[in-house]
Amino acid sequence: MRRLRRSWHMKEPGPPGAARSLDKLYNFVDCSGLHLIFGLNALRRNSDNSWNSSSVLSLLKYSASKKYNISWELGNEPNNYRTLNNRAVNGSQLGKDYVQLKNLLQSIRTYSRAHLYGPNIGRPKKNVISLLDSFLKVGGRAVDAVTWQHHNIDGRVGKAMDFMKTRLLDALSDQIRKIQKVVNMHSPGKKVWLGGVGAPWSRGTNNLSDTYAAGFLWLNTLGMSANQGVDVVIRHSFFDHGYNHLVDQNFNPLPDYWLSLLFKRLVGPKVLAVHVAGIQRKPRPGKVIRDKLRIYAHCTSHHNHNYVRGSITLYIINLHRSRKKIKLAGTLRDKIVHQYLLQPYGTEEIQSKSVQLNGQRLAMIDDETLPDLKPRPLRPGRTLVIPPLTIGFYVVKNVNAVACRYR
Repeated sequence: MRRLRRSWHMKEPGPPGAARSLDKLYNFVDCSGLHLIFGLNALRRNSDNSWNSSSVLSLLKYSASKKYNISWELGNEPNNYRTLNNRAVNGSQLGKDYVQLKNLLQSIRTYSRAHLYGPNIGRPKKNVISLLDSFLKVGGRAVDAVTWQHHNIDGRVGKAMDFMKTRLLDALSDQIRKIQKVVNMHSPGKKVWLGGVGAPWSRGTNNLSDTYAAGFLWLNTLGMSANQGVDVVIRHSFFDHGYNHLVDQNFNPLPDYWLSLLFKRLVGPKVLAVHVAGIQRKPRPGKVIRDKLRIYAHCTSHHNHNYVRGSITLYIINLHRSRKKIKLAGTLRDKIVHQYLLQPYGTEEIQSKSVQLNGQRLAMIDDETLPDLKPRPLRPGRTLVIPPLTIGFYVVKNVNAVACRYR
């Protein structure tokens, strides 16, 4: 699944009210059709610095008694434990902790086959890579996917254009390769997930990371991750976490929510190569593309029943200050295209917290009802015109692409 992961992540509740807190959380997740990945506290330690799992066992037993379908994770950014909590845990010890948790899960029938993810390290600097290397030597077999976090820019950015610097958009590519190199050394074929991603760290920046401008970085992260084989991307966060959230305090969707919704509905997991004027645009190992016009292609989502299998979805990021024209060629040339052009709405331009789809402002119809995401049909052979500083999704209908006919 190379797309936005439908997951919820929180820390282990303390003993008072833990059961009630878990019930509320799970009921929300379940009625929303999501899957819960529960982050357990890794900083409960014994005198020898081994993980103390006593409180976790009671939590697991309670959760199992309710038959809650949960996946698990232990800790968050272990490379920062010393700085934030004055308690260091090295990679080998963390690997032992994960093996301990895996054995604990296997001892409980409900969770004997539950998924376990980790270690959710931070940006892969030298010390972090060393921690991951030690972790995988000891605990690599315990995890179903290796997770890490990526934050693109400092929370002190001062202007919207900072979100569109190609240097920042391309930084992720090298980090993915660093993680994959270590993982493939110890656990070839093991899945790699972006277990947490947001625009800036330090909780984001008001009127910047919660505006249309941040969408360029977010969509590029999804496209680049998929191109480089990252199976799942988990977003920081849905609600009430600084200014990286997807909905505001009144639960009104912000621009990245609408972008994520379009991505989820239109983009399937299978990635396709893109050729522009005879030049292959799919990133190759060791090559960084600093383009301001970025084009990604996938098979259209099989879950979207408006399109038959074999259709293709392009999503395009135009960082230029001028419009760009794209003419489809080959078997795509004579097909009807559905355009989903996402642009800022209002006088704030790219710093707007509202968006329009094909000229119509997107807003909830009521507290429970999303609006129709209506495409604009383009006749066969028509040139795609991408306005300056915009994002667009384009579904090429009925291509009958062989790669997209089957799951």
